Amino acid sequence: MHETLSVNRLAWKLAKKLLKKQAFYGVHASTSSAGATVVDAGVNVAGGFQAGKMLTELCMGGAGKAQIGFKAYGDLTFPSITVSTDYPAVAALGSQFAGWRIKEPDGSIAIGSGPARALALKPKDVYEEIGYRDSSDKTVLTLESNCLPSDALIEKVTVACGIKAENLIVVAAPTASVAGLTQVTGRVVEVGIHKLRTLGLSPKAIRYACGYAPIPPLGRDFEVAMARTNDAILYGGTVYCTVDCEDEAALQRIVEQAPSICSKDYGKPFLQIFREADRDFYKIDHNLFAPAVLVVNNAKTGNTLRAGKINAEALKESFSVNA
Repeated sequence: MHETLSVNRLAWKLAKKLLKKQAFYGVHASTSSAGATVVDAGVNVAGGFQAGKMLTELCMGGAGKAQIGFKAYGDLTFPSITVSTDYPAVAALGSQFAGWRIKEPDGSIAIGSGPARALALKPKDVYEEIGYRDSSDKTVLTLESNCLPSDALIEKVTVACGIKAENLIVVAAPTASVAGLTQVTGRVVEVGIHKLRTLGLSPKAIRYACGYAPIPPLGRDFEVAMARTNDAILYGGTVYCTVDCEDEAALQRIVEQAPSICSKDYGKPFLQIFREADRDFYKIDHNLFAPAVLVVNNAKTGNTLRAGKINAEALKESFSVNA
């Protein structure tokens, strides 16, 4: 599947563009002691929407596009990110999915995403399911982290990917930065595809996908930022997919179960849900992790199925909108 599509080669070209225009993107690049390139997109620098847009496209391995715009959610209007891909399984699950938890020497966990995962096969079962693996001597890793990567983390990545340090570009941004908020919200399609997958739809049946969600305002700290990005998707995210499915009755059942409104925790701000679960993601109802709205066009029948709704009141509460 997609034998000629290399998320690493596509992302490497994008990363080089980022390095050439550091001032424009509000990022800063440095070289690690082993020779890897480390790009700060929000830890000690300003970053911004454009850095977030680039980060989102790097996360998708260059196999998808991101756009920043402005959209209405009920009577709210917010800056929003729209993402689209003609390679949904590879871009979303094979690259963008935050499936690589990398432990730092101090015990903290950096969340790894992007095309480096397709070399390290993290996690392996995802690549077996979508029938994809990449081959490249250069790679890009994106990190959702409050710190720049240590030398020990960089060594773990190069060993797992089988590459030299000088052929690694790591781009890091905290969740509580504009670039971080943008790229995490830019996972709206990946969240939708992952939910459809858990309900029984093969990712390989999804031909095209696009979606959008509001980019939350900056919060006081990581926990608030993390909660707001979750709320942005589960109360404000819309995902549209074109699929090939022979059994439309089964597809209808999947779509009806897919939106976040099907969760028993639906309606509460994610920050409250997270704290009630003792800050343990595994204690939260997994049905909650889904977009607000799913729209699925079945190319086999020409019919379009829709479920879910935007919840502007929940967004107002989460985003602390004084209105």
